[in-house]
Amino acid sequence: MSIFLFSSCEKKLEPSVYSQLSQNNFFNTASDAKAAVTSMYSGMLMGNTYEAGWGGSNNGWLIQSSMETDETICSWGWPGWKRMNDLQFSIDDGVIVGIYTAMMPFISQITIDISKIQDIAMDTKLKNQYIAELRALRAHYSQILYNFYGPVPIRLDPVAAADPTATPIPRPSHDTMVQYIENDYKAAAAVLPNSFTGSDYGRFSKSACLVGLMKLYMKEHRWSDAVTIGEQIKSSGFSLISDYSKNFSYDNKGGNSEIILAIPCNANATRSYNNWLANVLPSAPAYVDPSGMNLQEWGGYKMPWTTYDKFETNDKRLSVLFRRYAVDAAGTLFDAKTGGTINGTYYASFIGAIPKKYGVDPTSTTSYMGTDIVVWRYADVELLLAEALNEVNHAPTADAYSLINDVRTRAGVTNYNSGSLDYTSFKSKIMDERLFELWCEGQRREDMIRWGTFVSYAASQGSAFATANDTLYPLPQKVITETNGIVKQNPGY
Repeated sequence: MSIFLFSSCEKKLEPSVYSQLSQNNFFNTASDAKAAVTSMYSGMLMGNTYEAGWGGSNNGWLIQSSMETDETICSWGWPGWKRMNDLQFSIDDGVIVGIYTAMMPFISQITIDISKIQDIAMDTKLKNQYIAELRALRAHYSQILYNFYGPVPIRLDPVAAADPTATPIPRPSHDTMVQYIENDYKAAAAVLPNSFTGSDYGRFSKSACLVGLMKLYMKEHRWSDAVTIGEQIKSSGFSLISDYSKNFSYDNKGGNSEIILAIPCNANATRSYNNWLANVLPSAPAYVDPSGMNLQEWGGYKMPWTTYDKFETNDKRLSVLFRRYAVDAAGTLFDAKTGGTINGTYYASFIGAIPKKYGVDPTSTTSYMGTDIVVWRYADVELLLAEALNEVNHAPTADAYSLINDVRTRAGVTNYNSGSLDYTSFKSKIMDERLFELWCEGQRREDMIRWGTFVSYAASQGSAFATANDTLYPLPQKVITETNGIVKQNPGY
């Protein structure tokens, strides 16, 4: 069994692959248990393996969630980007089936680890915490798979999970899959602390479990349950920080009052780094950062102008979403929407705005940066709770207005007057506000699927491939073949 242990000078979640260790001689001490638990966090960000995770790779769920919506398009020539835009999914596309291939082994390993840790003689409270963290991670990874593929045949029996010759199991029912995820989140939330700090920052906390649970309820349209959980998070002490952009700054390492779950990154790591900036910063003409640093600039990801133009011009969130950017130390600006001449060279207009989002790591000049990746923020919860309140009451409540206006106040845009919107118009405002607030944070795909706009948007952009089946990816054909059809493929593939 390959055990991924985490080590760095910052004691952050950076994996190093250790030698093959048998399950029997590894799970003996509390330190072994901690190493095993920490290793399972490597599924959150897989770095240069180009597999899955919350990173900027085309194989990660964050960028796929963005490319399949109105958030982003790509300047690079690889045809896979256009296939994502068009919802043109196939069983032969390694990127589309790759999330399944990458994450299923993590879920099985977590099931095994829970069983092994239960047998270790160690402090009971700490043991319970480690098991709770594993259950939270299993819920999260299962939820990711559920969002992209529907119910999947996860192993909850540790004996079968450890046996490569175990009899294949079919996909669970919809309700059973939801129950698996719900049970794990609830069990973990009952044990874990409200938050983690210091060297434990980035681990799943009670609050993170509740956010995952709330998102599950929103997907299932269990509005009342979502309100209950949202109110619980609301009373947990989180609040918006004054400057939106600081959530994504290198100076924010270790978190703030708004961050509920983040991935600690390390520019010197081989896996847990943040390479978002290299993927988005333009090179022709080259972006010049106010810091004067020489940055990697690959100029790929853009936000379509039709989406960018929805923002109010005075929206402070545009401070990290550029139409115009500096091309020299004097601050000369290039307008990416119109194009123009810089130092005698004409540059054509871009296909969209530059979604910079993240701040520069002053310690790095490579594409690897140590700016922490945000997974979930309190602003996300506020907008979800406002949406759920509107659904429960079929009209926006005073609390719903307060929640959306809290987000808008920070952005410097006009608040909505209580009573000025009906159910439909408030829902439309929420749909826009979640775009303005959460762009390129991996939330848009599930939002649009929940609202029923995911497929229709792709069709409106000219896709000849978008159908109702495209709210789910195909499973890898290998899974269908090797189980002799016990595992069934999703409709349409």
